[in-house]
Amino acid sequence: MRDKPRYKLPTEDRLTRAAVHYLERYPSSEVNLRKVLERKVLKACLSLDEDLETYSDLVRTVVEKCVRAGLVNDRSFAETKTASLRRRGASSRKIEAKLAAKGVDRETIRSVLDQDAQTDDDAAKAFARRKRLGPYRKATEREDRRDKDLAAMCRAGFSFELARRVVDGEIDTEADASGDAPAGVSAK
Repeated sequence: MRDKPRYKLPTEDRLTRAAVHYLERYPSSEVNLRKVLERKVLKACLSLDEDLETYSDLVRTVVEKCVRAGLVNDRSFAETKTASLRRRGASSRKIEAKLAAKGVDRETIRSVLDQDAQTDDDAAKAFARRKRLGPYRKATEREDRRDKDLAAMCRAGFSFELARRVVDGEIDTEADASGDAPAGVSAK
């Protein structure tokens, strides 16, 4: 049987080390880092029967210290996350939702998306290629699975018109030439 984890009282030094350790592994926004540290403090407080409010200023101090040191920057986090999600074929709606969930403000999100070189059309094609939808599906299954492919693209945050264009369209010859098209599928 495992012993319960032994928690220590949160101090500025311990929380700073925890924040740096977290930031070494994951990029984060300011709000997200605050949530991570608050969860850490909550676990310690519950275990040690301490008052959570006692440590709220300490968490704020550590987060501000990380921001001043340049370890946390919401704009660069949003740009990095947007680029990563676009490569995977994420729509603007999905990117907005993911960044908002991480605590990035709407103005920063809008600014990053406005400066993004990739469009929803490019992302929709990347999504269809990655999921093998529409023109990236076997020709024998394409018509039978059309409605499901449209639904998958709409659930991913693409408009119906864009989803219809991609699912009913043909493979881009550029993507096919770069080797991104699945084996056995040729451009028409």
